[in-house]
Amino acid sequence: MRFRGNKRFASAVGLVLGLLCAVEAAKVNKHKPWIETTYHGIVTENDDKVLLDPPLIALDKDAPLRYAESFEVTLTEEGEICGFRIHGQNVPFEAVVLDKSTGEGVIRAKDKLDCELQKEHTFTIQAYDCGEGPDGANMKKSHKATVHIQVNDINEYSPVFKEKSYKATVIEGKKYDSILKVEAVDADCSFQFSQICNYEIVTPDVPFTIDKDGFIKNTEKLSYGKERMYKLTVTAYDCGKNRASEDVLVKISVKPTCKPSWQGFSKRIEYEPGTGSLALFPSMHLETCDEPITSIRASIELETNHIGKGCDRDTYSEKSLHKLCGASSGTVELLPAPSSSANWTVGLPTDNGHDSDQVFEFNGTQAIKVPDGMVSTSLKEPFTISVWMRHGPGAHEKETILCNSDKTEMNRHHYSLYVHNCRLILLLRQDPSEAENYKPAEFHWKLDQVCDKEWHHYVLNVEFPTVSLFVDGTTFEPFLVTEDYPLHPSKIEAQLTIGACWQGGNARMAQFFRGNLAGLMIRSGKLENKKVIDCLYTCKEGLDVQLPEEVASAVKVEFNPNQSSLTVEGDDIDAFDKVMQHISYLNSRQFPTPGIRHLRISTTVKCFNEESCVTVPDAEGYVMVLQPEEPKISLSGIDHFARSAAEFESQEGVTLFPELRIVSTITREVEADAESEAAEGADDDPTVQETVVSEEIMHNLDTCEVTVVDMSQLQQRGLEMSSSNLGLVITGVNTMANYEQVLHLIRYKNWHTEALFDRKFKLVCSELNGRYISNDFKVEVNVIHTASPVEHANNAMVQPNFINPVHHASVDLSGHNLVNAHQASVVPSAATIVIVVCVSFLVFMIILGVFRIRAAHQRTMRDQENGKENEMDWDDSALTITVNPMETYEDQHSSEEEEEEEEESEDGEEEDDITSAESESSEDEEGGEPEDQQGASRQQQLEWDDSTLTY
Repeated sequence: MRFRGNKRFASAVGLVLGLLCAVEAAKVNKHKPWIETTYHGIVTENDDKVLLDPPLIALDKDAPLRYAESFEVTLTEEGEICGFRIHGQNVPFEAVVLDKSTGEGVIRAKDKLDCELQKEHTFTIQAYDCGEGPDGANMKKSHKATVHIQVNDINEYSPVFKEKSYKATVIEGKKYDSILKVEAVDADCSFQFSQICNYEIVTPDVPFTIDKDGFIKNTEKLSYGKERMYKLTVTAYDCGKNRASEDVLVKISVKPTCKPSWQGFSKRIEYEPGTGSLALFPSMHLETCDEPITSIRASIELETNHIGKGCDRDTYSEKSLHKLCGASSGTVELLPAPSSSANWTVGLPTDNGHDSDQVFEFNGTQAIKVPDGMVSTSLKEPFTISVWMRHGPGAHEKETILCNSDKTEMNRHHYSLYVHNCRLILLLRQDPSEAENYKPAEFHWKLDQVCDKEWHHYVLNVEFPTVSLFVDGTTFEPFLVTEDYPLHPSKIEAQLTIGACWQGGNARMAQFFRGNLAGLMIRSGKLENKKVIDCLYTCKEGLDVQLPEEVASAVKVEFNPNQSSLTVEGDDIDAFDKVMQHISYLNSRQFPTPGIRHLRISTTVKCFNEESCVTVPDAEGYVMVLQPEEPKISLSGIDHFARSAAEFESQEGVTLFPELRIVSTITREVEADAESEAAEGADDDPTVQETVVSEEIMHNLDTCEVTVVDMSQLQQRGLEMSSSNLGLVITGVNTMANYEQVLHLIRYKNWHTEALFDRKFKLVCSELNGRYISNDFKVEVNVIHTASPVEHANNAMVQPNFINPVHHASVDLSGHNLVNAHQASVVPSAATIVIVVCVSFLVFMIILGVFRIRAAHQRTMRDQENGKENEMDWDDSALTITVNPMETYEDQHSSEEEEEEEEESEDGEEEDDITSAESESSEDEEGGEPEDQQGASRQQQLEWDDSTLTY
């Protein structure tokens, strides 16, 4: 029994000894720790704990076994994991051992992480054990494992728009798929929080919408008239539902529908008279709406048809205009302004002839007869007919402009100018001749101008058998010429009419004209040349253009003859615009006709694609010619003086206007200067003060008229006198200085001064055919009688053969040269005048009174004894006014003219003594004066003689 017990004890001791040996053997650190080769971790920014996959655990084979149930074995330090080591630069992580015995550990962030700075981190890690013994000798390290850590984002940032504001422009009436795109960004690092998931228009009730990508479009068609600009507020959201920190402003402008047109010019353009050329379209350009254009053609028209005879021209008489244009003498004006000397146009309606040219209207029932002798009855020699005419489509009847026909018995037309079916026809029947052959008699022109209701200038140069027609300066050949026999011989006189044709056999007018006529002239003996014709037609206003050098070769410009329209052609839009910007309006008249001139621009373009080529509408505007400063013509000088009766009866006569002065001024209102404004401010006057300034200007005159206004003598005889019924008219376009010198030479004579104690005269001058009229300058001349009046022959009964009856005389200044004028000294000295007046007044006052009573008594007795003819004689029957002419007059009497004078002398008719310097035939010259009395005196003086005037 004792033996069994001993054997069990021995076995237990052996086991313990074995374990002790094993433990002793385990104290040796033979193995390295072991970890995984790769780790993946996730960490959230703003957090330090990293979640690894797989977990961080290090194993070591040197670690002792653990026994369960009966007892436990205490492990030694060998086999424990003492720590982890991270390798890498600036790694923001650290590894910590949680349990040395199990080798479990964690990785955590050292500081706060920022995903926006770095989203991922990669580094290596190693585990090491505790070694042998207390001092950790023979420590073992594991292999290096790679660790990938991703930093998870948090939604810490809000969306921010890339632009501070957005702008866009749309065209009205169009729906867009996209107008513009707004874009916001988010600073978060993750896809979820950095993405913009939604945009929103904050502004309510706007016709726009926005999608998730930021594209804005309109939900309805926009109208420029309703709203020209929309302002929208837009915000954005990221996928974490964070709203944008600041909303953005979006401006959407609405433009009217793009229409090709001329843009950038003013429809009203004001023109100040006397300022020269004025640019009409300085900022204009052509809008083509980006359509590719290959060529452009524009026509610019200046409409002046309502001004005068189609445009602004000088409104002098037609005769004066012919001379200004260089036409020689021989022109007869058949439609003059109504006056006492040319009264056959009095009954015709006219436009007054002030601001525009004188125009006569014929309504189909009116016609006038031209006085006999105005035009030669025969037009064999070359002659010219010129006329301004406005005529529209009318009836299919002949409408006569000018007609020379039989005065009685028959209805033969010698020559006539008429309109028929929009044709202009000249009839010219030849006078009887030995050869009774057919000769050209009618010349027909078919013209659109005849019936277009516009003013046109017609000139016919007739040199038989050739007739040339000029219409507005352009030559037209007749399309038809018919022939006829010459007229049969006849002694019937001819009648010249205007507006119809006189039917002598029926004693009535026929073939009435319907339209407007002006400036009807006949010029005998010479044809009008092209230069004069162009001058008569040329306007004083029109369009002009100064081509810039850089575009002169790229654009073509053409004008019409009177420069009322021009065309511009080119293919370069920029060059075209520059040319249009240099087109200007010019009016060269000193006193232009005020009013509106309409402008029209017609444009045609060609495109590469003709089907979709744009159409440019006409552009319209107008030039407003402002009212010119009206001149005030002032006549001044000595208006009251006395002369002895002997001076009135002398050969020189009495000078009427020795110190006449003609001055023309304009009045302008100008703003006060700075000093005057300061003075006005002191008076607390809030109104703008203006100063009236009078300036002297120089311009021409075309008429001066001298009349006798001794009304007392007429009233004693129970007679009346209308204005300009007696006197002298000086006509012609010339300077005021030349008119002054001519008026200084006018002298007054009277051979019957017994009962003449004073005489009154009136002088009136005018410019532009009566548009501007001077003041009435009245001169009173007193007659000083001596004690022994000289007996004179009664010249009222027996007249010298160089005095002719005159009612109205005209002197034309055109072309005169004052150097050759007769410069006789005719003004008596002041001392002589004083002596004569004083002596006559003191010594013969009583004699004068008795003489006046006796003269009145004798005149009464003589009036009762004389017959009706003598009752019409005026007491100053030898009244004469003499004018020294401004050119030499030459006698051009032909044998034919002498025969006419003899016939007229037999009939008891006498010719006018006073004629125009430009009179065309000897019919206007003296009829009964012998040649020996027509010498130097006719070449040096024009006399106003009213010796046999009757009322």
